[in-house]
Amino acid sequence: MKKALSAISGQGYKVLFSDEAYSALGLLLKTENYSSIFILVDKHTEIHCLPVFLKYLSELKDADVLTIKAGEENKHLETCQEVWQELSDLGADRKSLLINVGGGVVTDLGGFVAAAFKRGIDFVNVPTTLLSMVDASVGGKTGVDLGGLKNQIGIITHPRMVVIDTHYLNTLPENEYRSGYAEMLKHGIIRDKLYFQKLSEYKSLEYSDIEDYIHHSVSIKNAVVIEDLYESNLRKILNFGHTLGHAIETHCLNNSQKTTLLHGEAIAIGIITEAYLATQLCGLDMSVAENIKKVFLRIFPKSSFTKDDLVAIMELLRYDKKNSHGKVKFVLLYALGEPAIDIEVASENIINAFEFYQQN
Repeated sequence: MKKALSAISGQGYKVLFSDEAYSALGLLLKTENYSSIFILVDKHTEIHCLPVFLKYLSELKDADVLTIKAGEENKHLETCQEVWQELSDLGADRKSLLINVGGGVVTDLGGFVAAAFKRGIDFVNVPTTLLSMVDASVGGKTGVDLGGLKNQIGIITHPRMVVIDTHYLNTLPENEYRSGYAEMLKHGIIRDKLYFQKLSEYKSLEYSDIEDYIHHSVSIKNAVVIEDLYESNLRKILNFGHTLGHAIETHCLNNSQKTTLLHGEAIAIGIITEAYLATQLCGLDMSVAENIKKVFLRIFPKSSFTKDDLVAIMELLRYDKKNSHGKVKFVLLYALGEPAIDIEVASENIINAFEFYQQN
């Protein structure tokens, strides 16, 4: 394995890398004397990631494995109920531990399951996708979708630790890797323009610096979260690209006529369109928006949207979690590395933003 990077300290837990991470988890298992240990996976990570995980922690070879269906479409309360029932049937109690091995769906749902079961049991996250490593690994957000609307039910609670091992990235198809890369680019846009410039030259899975970049992205997000855990002010900047991005993702997931988009694919469109909005409402230089569009369209295939799509997407904006007092609030940009929060946007601006996205 690669030499472990330094641990990143969150609020009451640590994000650890490679060998150090597995050693720390092994120590936790020895010292906490858990009554029982359960491993939550989806059907993909059970095949591709669980054997890797167990190779490093042979003491867990007899742990009960709980398997859920893969995909955002299964991230709902019915799946939680199935896991809660299975935990109960297997005799889990308040001194049990749940280890979530998977992407953002598994860690979001698993964290919520753990937080609610018996009013809270310990959990550990082992993110296995690039997206979950740089996004879901820190911040404490857990939850599930409701009626097709993203992350409407959930709670902020923290794992005992997070284990990041880039070996799991070798199991990813290219589109899943790109999905996580979108969040890394976002971190650069809102907080570190030099980082954005480095990432603008997209590299494939074999790129040797990816572990350092993951560490940097986690550090950026963690610093923001520590300052504003409950998203009253600064943490809102992490939602850049997500107001339209989440609405696009939800629309494509719920509409059989549209190609389902991965989270990062939808966020890429959200970032391009919200960069344009920033030129109209926050004085962002158009050349910056054009460059952002150029970078993302080099990495992500372009989607198309009809007038009916735009009507449906704008309707979905009503359910965005940042809204207050009936107002849809956007995170935009004054400049690279200088985000603007709580910006109200008119419908005509949004239509123009999609025209900007779809122009050659």
